[in-house]
Amino acid sequence: MKAIFDNISEICSKTVTQSYSTSFSSATKMLAPSIRQDVYNIYGFVRFADEIVDTFHEYPKEILFDDFERQMYAAIDQKISLNPILNSFQQTVHKYNIEPELYEAFMSSMRLDLHKKEYLTELEYKQYIYGSADVVGLMCLRVFTKGDRELYDRLKDSAMKLGSAFQKVNFLRDLKADFEGLERTYFPNADLKNLDDVSKQAIISEIEQDFKEAKVGIVNLPIDARFGVFTAFRYYQRLLKKLKATPSSRLKETRIRVSDYKKVELLARSYVKYRLNLI
Repeated sequence: MKAIFDNISEICSKTVTQSYSTSFSSATKMLAPSIRQDVYNIYGFVRFADEIVDTFHEYPKEILFDDFERQMYAAIDQKISLNPILNSFQQTVHKYNIEPELYEAFMSSMRLDLHKKEYLTELEYKQYIYGSADVVGLMCLRVFTKGDRELYDRLKDSAMKLGSAFQKVNFLRDLKADFEGLERTYFPNADLKNLDDVSKQAIISEIEQDFKEAKVGIVNLPIDARFGVFTAFRYYQRLLKKLKATPSSRLKETRIRVSDYKKVELLARSYVKYRLNLI
């Protein structure tokens, strides 16, 4: 029965989310059950594409990526895939009429990571972030707004700002792995070999502005999504605070993280703010 296979596919997407990101998984649990699985389905899809280009170094990454992209289009066209991650993703695409431009832009940015090492201009930088992060936020927003086009259009810019903020925080946090391990530099106008606190502060100020603009949209999200998104927002804000307090020289030596204790504290504080309507 297809229903059994679909259920297995959804379990796979949920397992991928829980296995790869405890923080994102925790925030997703704060979403209403009616939309939670669809966010798992989106995360599973983007995580697998990202893993191909970032970690499968001993395998033919470009061939694997081409095959994954081909399977993605086939899954969406045929409304089924024997790849359970793509099978669950196509269900969400059709359920919420997620437009091809969004997942196509995502795949284009992921494909850049196969070969491109430097982003030297603001245009290149913004285009990469749009495809790698902003459109993921927009796919999730499609789920959150449940077909309400007017609300989607009203919250679209804020959702993109939140995606940008999350991605830029990840860039700073993963500076060591990206620069030394993958030889990638995403930030233009910053010499990562000699990153100083002035350059770091300029990047952080940019992220803080993204967060400020993103919060406007969070307070206007449907109730089903608001607390989960706010929880993720607060977690990344705390991560940025730690990055801001870390000397630039140390960012290239270690990966900054938020302790499990602090994550629990953040969740509790976020819930209080949410219940008291203090977001």
